[in-house]
Amino acid sequence: MQASIVILAGGGPAPGINTVISTVAKVFLKSGYKVIGLHGGYQSLFADNPEIVCFNFKLADDIQKQGGSALRMSRYKPKDSEFRTSFFLEHNVKLLVTIGGDDTASTANRISQYLANNKIAIQNIHVPKTIDNDLPLPEGSPTFGYYSAKDEGVRIAQTVYEDARTSGNWFVVSAMGREAGHLAFGIGAACHLPMIVIPEMFNKVPVTYERIIRLIISSMVKRKLLGIEYGVAIVSEGVFHFMTNEEIEGSGVNFTYDEHGHPELGNVSKAHIYNVMLQHKLKEIKLNIKSRPVEIGYEVRCVSPTAFDLMYCGLLGYGVKELFDQGITGAMVTSNPTGDASPLYLKDVADEFGKVKPRLVKMDGEKAKMVFYNGLQYLSEEDYEAAKKYLENPEEYDFKKILNWE
Repeated sequence: MQASIVILAGGGPAPGINTVISTVAKVFLKSGYKVIGLHGGYQSLFADNPEIVCFNFKLADDIQKQGGSALRMSRYKPKDSEFRTSFFLEHNVKLLVTIGGDDTASTANRISQYLANNKIAIQNIHVPKTIDNDLPLPEGSPTFGYYSAKDEGVRIAQTVYEDARTSGNWFVVSAMGREAGHLAFGIGAACHLPMIVIPEMFNKVPVTYERIIRLIISSMVKRKLLGIEYGVAIVSEGVFHFMTNEEIEGSGVNFTYDEHGHPELGNVSKAHIYNVMLQHKLKEIKLNIKSRPVEIGYEVRCVSPTAFDLMYCGLLGYGVKELFDQGITGAMVTSNPTGDASPLYLKDVADEFGKVKPRLVKMDGEKAKMVFYNGLQYLSEEDYEAAKKYLENPEEYDFKKILNWE
């Protein structure tokens, strides 16, 4: 029976998935393997009638530059009791290629261990993907999809900034990011937005709505002192990850809840939450500034990959074949800035509980220092006297005091 490989994609979309799928399919077809794509991720892998697509060169070539994913994705995480060997035996599978985040990778490792215990030799290689750029890859290596998503986010933010200038209003933009602020920081820094709020900033104080709102108002008043009546503040949705449930519920939003009792943030617009609370605070301090919410999230996940990700995802796809030929299994494929492929094992980046620690924005890095100390516009001690025209207590809106920075 012809040997085969199977490819599946888990989690949410990111630009470049099709480029990875296409490249992996082409290199393995060239080596005589059957290439099976699996719709529905892990949910389909152990289903009675898995929905599959068999790749030929034309199909792989057709999808190479497309956004989205030719393989339907799923966040389904199977229990050990659902594992079975039938799919792998029936198709003579030699390699399981998974595309996704750390959950997708850890599930692949569990499956490989199960197959090994059942005397089935199979390799698994994971291709790390997320627009959040928060997986702990080697220095200088982004997660694929991040740069394409950021590029589209910059296009949206620039348009929003022009709307702010044209209408004389402010906009509050929320950008995706599970725990880390890379996307919000990247978009905000590229667009020279006057205020960027990411969870990593709160390294000396707890994350609260009150602090977020005061940071935005600090920028609004500073801009007024500069003679500018408009602006855009971008806030990472990652700030919610560091809030207590009580703090989150304090927004006044009527949340739905998951089976663990946590507010389901994916059902609401984070930009709307920030903006409504901002407007309440502005009315309370009698500052007449209009602001509007804009969400940057699903709009950037399925765009066509940029030149960077087209090349990068191709290198990751070739890297899968390189690692496979070396007999490597249970590893993520990485590609450094010179294009060299190498394995990164989950055990080397996970904590003692098996959880992969996210890669956060380095607040002590030169890039962050330049942006936060020189790029943003906010109140500081020398502005207090002038700011009294708009605020009773300007020191409460001092950027560094809000964050307890030196």
